[in-house]
Amino acid sequence: MNTKALKKGTDFLLGVGLDILHRESMEWLETVAFWKHETRFFADLLRNKDGGEMEYGKMLINLDKIHENLFNYLADDIISHEKILARLEKGEKGIADADYRDRHKNLKKRMQLFTNEFREFKKMVFGYVKKL
Repeated sequence: MNTKALKKGTDFLLGVGLDILHRESMEWLETVAFWKHETRFFADLLRNKDGGEMEYGKMLINLDKIHENLFNYLADDIISHEKILARLEKGEKGIADADYRDRHKNLKKRMQLFTNEFREFKKMVFGYVKKL
């Protein structure tokens, strides 16, 4: 028998119920909302700090704005994804379960990428503020 080792959290989606995927999407929306709150906090923190490296601080504020916009796009994509799930559950024609799952897998990869990138951004902000 040919068996394929599954990568943790990625190749496993076909066996997961749609309710689990829906719950994961809702968790993503909560995470994105929290990130947006954090970016506003960082922007306020950076604006209120005075220091010799003002150009670096301005760059971090601009990165903050970029992250907030990216989070808005990501949240919109997740909401759109959830609307497709609703249509799939209603049994609308032209919507395939496999397509939904593929899109979910891609969103999951994007969430992982954003998580890693935002973590690095936060390290930069904390390092900058710590030096001031």
